Amino acid sequence: MTLPERPGLLHAMPVLDIFGLLALLFLMGPSLVRQAGVTVDLPPSQFQLERYKQTIVVTLGVSESGANIHFGRDQVTREELADRLDAIAESGGANDAMVLLQTDVGTNVGTEREISELILGKGFRLALVGANPGGTRTEPETTD
Repeated sequence: MTLPERPGLLHAMPVLDIFGLLALLFLMGPSLVRQAGVTVDLPPSQFQLERYKQTIVVTLGVSESGANIHFGRDQVTREELADRLDAIAESGGANDAMVLLQTDVGTNVGTEREISELILGKGFRLALVGANPGGTRTEPETTD
């Protein structure tokens, strides 16, 4: 074997694999993060609280036919929301769960109050989510 060694691309493959995995991680990372709820225009709030282990996101949005109610990402009616909360409460989740209520700025206050009373009536703790006055999202403001 008198020929010189010419590894060429063989030694570069592990480096290319690492760059490929990093690129894949940065491209796919945001889609792998669990996101709850739907996008609404939140009113400003200056209060911030700790994170909760088990949270249920209920979102009130505005539409031409009235308020849109979302349980997580699923659009539901008031009756379906009550049924889902009952199912969680029956399994003992009402004591540990915090319901985060996101309300669009244009939502009727009466609708927000009805949904808040429904949630509190089922035995859940309730937190109203608002937007940070600086423009970034904040943690909830609690109302018990």
